[in-house]
Amino acid sequence: MPNRFIRHASLRQLQILEAIVRLGSFTRAAEELFLTQPTVSMQIKKLSETVGAPLFMPSGRNVEPTEAGREVYQAVKVILDTLADLEIRLADLKGLKRGRFRLGVITTAKYFAPEILGAFCEAYPGIDVSLKVSNRDRIIERMLNHEDDLYIFGEPDTIGMSVESTYLAPNPLIIVARADHPLAGVKNIPLERIIEERFILREPGSGIRDAVTRLFGKHGLKPNVRMELGSNEAIKHAIIAGLGISALSLHSLNLDGGAGRLIMLDVAGFPIQRAWYLVHPRGRDLSLISRAFLAFAVEREAEIKASLDRTHAALRLPASSS
Repeated sequence: MPNRFIRHASLRQLQILEAIVRLGSFTRAAEELFLTQPTVSMQIKKLSETVGAPLFMPSGRNVEPTEAGREVYQAVKVILDTLADLEIRLADLKGLKRGRFRLGVITTAKYFAPEILGAFCEAYPGIDVSLKVSNRDRIIERMLNHEDDLYIFGEPDTIGMSVESTYLAPNPLIIVARADHPLAGVKNIPLERIIEERFILREPGSGIRDAVTRLFGKHGLKPNVRMELGSNEAIKHAIIAGLGISALSLHSLNLDGGAGRLIMLDVAGFPIQRAWYLVHPRGRDLSLISRAFLAFAVEREAEIKASLDRTHAALRLPASSS
């Protein structure tokens, strides 16, 4: 079989197979690789003949790999990742800094990850970077499929797979309300008082939601949930509209500090102190670029923390005498 692959399979065919498995579609793979769909179909047919078994089967409007296709895909990922690392190593031997780097982050990390990537690109202008932002479950799926080089997560112990993690920066969760809320400026508001307020929560599966419900549950309390929303931006708009209060990452208010329309309530048990981590599957060797980015990002902790401190100060109101 190895000799048959060497004689009959091409790297282009392997690249096409990887794209189809990842995207679930011949059409989308053709678009990504700038090929026609007939060309993609013909190359997969030739690869199937080399393997001696069908590689894909219909799945609704998409396709999914057969058992043989999954086996070939696993081998293809190793081959393509090895070649990508080889390209980087050869460039490094020439004193160049060329290659690609892929970062996957959960939604809330989008408020600071682009700044780190931007600074990294300035330091290494020859490197092509990509950033994938999605919900926690989708980023975990991408990690299982080795679709990116590094990932930014909170609470990596709850991912459900063996990973190596490196501390990156703090990620405090605060209670946010509209600036004219009756509790604005009140000190040390008890959780028992907060559950009387209408609460807006992130969707099930959100790390913020899990952390908040754990804190309330620890005290035998349950927030008065008025609605669930799927993004921090939607929650901020709902708070401004007077629909309730919510728990948000301080990072999500970093850019505009709520623009004067949002404030942080002084609630017992908050901020919930969490952290961001750079994560990759345990046992997976990092490329030279991935190691360079990891070291570069960790060095930005002081800048990230200083930015959070400024946002924290902007959201605080002088304590009332209540």
